Amino acid sequence: MNILVSGVTGKEGERKAYVRFEDDTRYAEGTIPTCTITDSSGFTQREIKELELYMIDHLTELKKEAAVINPFRAMMKD
Repeated sequence: MNILVSGVTGKEGERKAYVRFEDDTRYAEGTIPTCTITDSSGFTQREIKELELYMIDHLTELKKEAAVINPFRAMMKD
């Protein structure tokens, strides 16, 4: 399973980042720091809860990863 983390977006007080879980046939996308899955395809409700627990358990690392992503630099990569 691949886990992708976006850079931090939003205004002060409403800042968040997106976390996407995907494999060959399924995906789920959630937000941190709320650690909720907001969109998915192919995952069961139980699996979605497990992904939310993963985000809770790894919130510190996910936040650190999101904080260092520069969205403008990421768009310029070839």
